[in-house]
Amino acid sequence: MRWGKDAKGRSSWARGCVLASLAVLTSGLQAFHAAVPDTVGNVGSLLEAFLPWLGLAVPVLLLLAVLRRSATALVALLLPVAVWAHLFGGMLFPGDGDGGAHDITAVQHNVSDENSHPAGTAEALIDGGSELIALEELTPSALPLYEKALAPVYPHHAVEGTVGLWSKYPLTDVRLLDIRPRGIGEGWNRGLRAGARTPWGEVAVYVAHLPSVRVRPTGFDSRYRDESAELLGEAVAAEKLDQVILLGDFNGTLDDRGLAPLTSRMESSARRFAFSWPEVFPVSRIDHIMTRAATVTDFRTLPATHSDHLPVVAGIRFATS
Repeated sequence: MRWGKDAKGRSSWARGCVLASLAVLTSGLQAFHAAVPDTVGNVGSLLEAFLPWLGLAVPVLLLLAVLRRSATALVALLLPVAVWAHLFGGMLFPGDGDGGAHDITAVQHNVSDENSHPAGTAEALIDGGSELIALEELTPSALPLYEKALAPVYPHHAVEGTVGLWSKYPLTDVRLLDIRPRGIGEGWNRGLRAGARTPWGEVAVYVAHLPSVRVRPTGFDSRYRDESAELLGEAVAAEKLDQVILLGDFNGTLDDRGLAPLTSRMESSARRFAFSWPEVFPVSRIDHIMTRAATVTDFRTLPATHSDHLPVVAGIRFATS
């Protein structure tokens, strides 16, 4: 087949309508993902969990359009390319604020409850030089090892259940944060709140680990995660201190509507992909650092430790500085 008429007499503009329709559909799913309902199998949330990867449809459709010799499909592909570039193109390059001046840095890391080398993980995090470190999936056997390794650099720390916060600044008013969804038994403690006395005033620091999501035969199951996110959002909204830092493994991306109780109340860095999970081939950023009355000036991943997540680090500038 040539770029002229095919055996049926159709020109390159007359064939490839199905491919062109798929290109338009891809554009619509990217641009209007919030309109995709969650009524059946939470397909909207599942789409948003991997939204940037929808761009992979473009090279596939491009190859098919070339093989089909369809000018219509090739022109239609400009639409998903433009939409993807608008939504995510800026993440490929450092933005104006990335790497900018900051007052402190904070690290967020799910260290994995199967981590075989807690001391090595702690040393790797210390090398980052951050003022705050939030950890999740702390086990009773590994916790003393983290405490011993981090204590010389981070003299202040707080642990509630399986989450912990290590700080170079004194911590006050430490308390358990109840984000346990209905249906999960007692003893499930994955949240804490503490005040950090910084040179820029007292800052409320929240550490949380939201429930995991599952892809089941019935669809994308995020019920527990969404309920826990709502409880966490309410707690942050009720916080009396103006300056807030929220760190955690939220088992969802910034595009995921299930995290709207957090993303609608807090500022987060959407300028870089910084995929943090899984460690072997990261495809999603589910580890987050968010702020209120402060600005995230930089966000990136750190080298792998012995966890199935990559650590993430953020530069933070306070409004009072």
